[in-house]
Amino acid sequence: MSRKVFRELKTVEEANEIIRKRFSLKPKRELTPLDEALGRIIFEDVESPIDIPGFDRATMDGYALIAEDTYGADETNPVNLKIISKIEAGDVPKVKVNRGECVEISTGAPIPAGANAVIMVEYTSAKNRVISIFKPVTPGQNIQAAGSDIMKGEIVLRKNQLITSREIGVAAAMGFTSLPVYAKPKIAVLSTGNEITPLGYPLEYGKIYDINSHTIMAAVRASGGEPFYLGSLKDSEHEIKKTLFNALGKYDIIITSGSTSAGFGDIMYKILNELGEPGVLVHGIAVKPGKPTIIALADNSLIVGLPGYPVSALSIFNIIVKPLILKLAGRSEEDSNIVKGIVARKVISETGRREILPVHLSNKNGVYYIYPITKGSGAITALAEADGFIELPENLIILEEGEQRQVQVYPNLKPANLIIIGSHCPVLDILLEFMRDKNPGLKPKLISIGSLGGLQAIKRGEADIAGVHLLDEATGKYNIPFILNENLKDQTVLIKGYSRLQGIIVPKGNPKKIKTIGDIINNRLTIINRVKGSGTRILLDTLIKDYCLQHGLDFNNICTGLTGYNMEAKTHSSVAVAVKHGKADAGICLKFFADHYDLDFIFLKEEEYDFLVRKDCLDREEVKLFIEVLKNPGFHKIVSERVGGIKFTEFSGRTVNL
Repeated sequence: MSRKVFRELKTVEEANEIIRKRFSLKPKRELTPLDEALGRIIFEDVESPIDIPGFDRATMDGYALIAEDTYGADETNPVNLKIISKIEAGDVPKVKVNRGECVEISTGAPIPAGANAVIMVEYTSAKNRVISIFKPVTPGQNIQAAGSDIMKGEIVLRKNQLITSREIGVAAAMGFTSLPVYAKPKIAVLSTGNEITPLGYPLEYGKIYDINSHTIMAAVRASGGEPFYLGSLKDSEHEIKKTLFNALGKYDIIITSGSTSAGFGDIMYKILNELGEPGVLVHGIAVKPGKPTIIALADNSLIVGLPGYPVSALSIFNIIVKPLILKLAGRSEEDSNIVKGIVARKVISETGRREILPVHLSNKNGVYYIYPITKGSGAITALAEADGFIELPENLIILEEGEQRQVQVYPNLKPANLIIIGSHCPVLDILLEFMRDKNPGLKPKLISIGSLGGLQAIKRGEADIAGVHLLDEATGKYNIPFILNENLKDQTVLIKGYSRLQGIIVPKGNPKKIKTIGDIINNRLTIINRVKGSGTRILLDTLIKDYCLQHGLDFNNICTGLTGYNMEAKTHSSVAVAVKHGKADAGICLKFFADHYDLDFIFLKEEEYDFLVRKDCLDREEVKLFIEVLKNPGFHKIVSERVGGIKFTEFSGRTVNL
């Protein structure tokens, strides 16, 4: 097959307009059983066929009587009435109350004829079928009149109303066994690619599990649709075409993923164009990620070919497919959750294409701060970590720190009640696990952007706690010089954490015989670095500067010539994985990750990893628990069993003098 070159790219708006003109978005209607109606949308007003309640009923345990008989009653001058009967909930009254009489009655029971009030049992005393009443009541007191809740003919459920458990309860009270709702749009989901392996099967080298089908099906359900899994197919033109042809007309929308771009193996364009008229409507959208998206129409089924990368696939689903499903399900775009936030870090965008950027959200005092996730469209963790996404327009070059943006929030986002931003450390995961055991209501947000990023987040009020291990070259001290330099002494306290062993990690057996940073530089080996602002990167720069000073070399020239210096890893584990799989000869990393990935470790330094805490957060229960756990010997023991190269002292969890 010859290489497919994209046609003219369409904007998102142009693609949506093409769909709107060629594809009917009118929702279908149906009656659905009441117990299956949760989450559906009512398509017409629903009137009550009955009064609720259907009879006058008691709202208290007591005695049904004629209110006028109780006038003037008090504790010194009670009114005495004869008890003539007893009525329980569900009974049919067979007596009539006359003056001087009453009936014992239970909550919810029908009011007998003649009675117009209920006296609470607490204000009476009964003896020998006579009650003494110590407090008067007024007509209608403690009685719920027939139809006072819902009157027959009253509109109770309204058109376009979302059915929740409350609406189910109301419908049940009216006796409905089914409700008129918009039908769930039927959405078929199919993954393609020779590299795709179904879940439950062993994963061979070079293969990946079928991420997209299960991600997209979940997104379909969340949007009000009913997904149907068509499986995962190899890049076989015959098999894909056969499967899609059999699906035509049976589903409102067919979603595929993979085989959409311009590579030699990408065959989806050809297949969709041969399924039937009018065929492919759009091939290529000016958006990042998601450029190779295909939109086609055949036999009244809309087919959307999503790119294979998970972030690309979900991004295009959210901006192209989700609005269609919402419309077909009778929902409005307002069902989507949008919040406004402040951008916490500068973003460089690609002009000419709209960009869909996954983001973290931190919520401080009702203000959302946006942290972009820039792992790329192939990183499934970008989905796991993201709270939502922002859209950057085609003409944007730089999104500046401090700008306001709208965030499309993923379903069920729960604001965090403890926000930790800063350096990556595996101990933090264990610490949060320990905290959850003590406080199941804990909702932490952990964002790893490096020590300097954490320090700045604390300064701007975006974080409660920052993990930091910043080495000052001039003094050789950790963290304190940076806090003082940023004038944070009055706003923060430094809580002592623990020490960590940092070193050079190399493949097992150290095949390149590395002992020092100088060996890496002299032998022109490849390294993997950490992100700017991380304590580990500062340590590497300090070591390179020391080497340059000893040998009369220029630091910038050495860094420029050092292969991999600009290859940045977000976490220590990423460094270890790069060395493990031969992408780098060496990197600087914690001993724990060297042990975990069976790598050799060359000790460099025992560093101090501490926690910077805002003073205005110290009284928060979550922050107090965090500090309490840091001091806990039981926690120390767990860490020592699970993480190598970590050392606690009697000062862990205590305030450091600044």
